[in-house]
Parts: sequence; C-alpha cells; structure tokens
Amino acid sequence: MPIKSLIRSIPDYPKKGIMFRDITTLIKEPVGFRLVIDNLTQRYINGEVDYDIIVGIEARGFIMGGALSYTLGKGFAPIRKAGKLPADVYSQEYALEYGTDSIEIHQDALKQGARVLLVDDLLATGGTALAAAALIEKLGATVAEMAFIVNLPDVGGEAKLRDKGYSIYSLTEFEGE
Repeated sequence: MPIKSLIRSIPDYPKKGIMFRDITTLIKEPVGFRLVIDNLTQRYINGEVDYDIIVGIEARGFIMGGALSYTLGKGFAPIRKAGKLPADVYSQEYALEYGTDSIEIHQDALKQGARVLLVDDLLATGGTALAAAALIEKLGATVAEMAFIVNLPDVGGEAKLRDKGYSIYSLTEFEGE
C-alpha cells in the first residue's frame, strides 16, 4: 500500500487556489502510520545521518517526532506556535503560502553543538522549515537533516532549503498537482 494513496487532497483549503495535502487519512490507518514510522526509522537507525535529538514542528511533526523518538531511542524537542511554551523561548516569524505565523522553541531545548533531525508532515514553501532551522541554529545546534512525509517540489520549498545547504528527505511527492 503506497503512502501517497492514503493522503487526502482538499482543494481550496485553507484558501482558494491551495491544494491541501491532508495526512490525517494516512495516519488514521494503522498500516499507513506504520509505513511512515517504519520507513523513517529504517532511514535513521543505521547511522548514515548523524544526529543527537529529534525536533518536531507543531502539530503533525509531534506525531512523527514522538514515534521516531521512541523507535530510534532519541530525545524529542517541540517547536510550537507562539504562546504555547511555558519557559523562556526564542521566536521566529515566517511566511506561509497564505499569510504569516510565528513559532517558538524553549531556550534550553537543545545543547550547544547538538545535531538535529527536524521532522514535519509536509514541505511546501519551506517557510516553516527555514524558521525552525533558524531557531535550532539560534540555540547553537545544527540541522543534520529535515524529514517530511510529503514534499511539494513545485511550490519551491525544497529548492529554497537545498540552496541554504540543508539535507532534505521525504517519503512521497505531489508534483504539479
């Protein structure tokens, strides 16, 4: 069962002209969720990517990140929307396909020099991932790799991230759709 076949496409959400790729239909299926976590675990358990901790971006990155943290035996740190973390934070504003937003990380979430596996559900414009990387780097850590379930290469995020020197991995792509 291919991962892509379990992802629902919703036209004109959250605004006209956007084709939203909804992974909730993928992860509600036990086989679908297992495929995601097993595939990512196989990629990162063998040591080809050197990382110390997993960082997940709210909210779907928490689902993946928590499960991977367990299967890979690594710690997990969340990047959340503004105002959700209780201790001292660093903030970063970023542009979305359909507006702007801000994310935060606890100032003590990562050790200086830590290598981070950054996870989220979808790569579109790259704005959220770039903001997350900026927060990680503000803490003196580096992004070892960024992992996504879905990449939308035609939207341009992958090219932006690669141009900045980030390593990208995704399980599936939707091109030109």
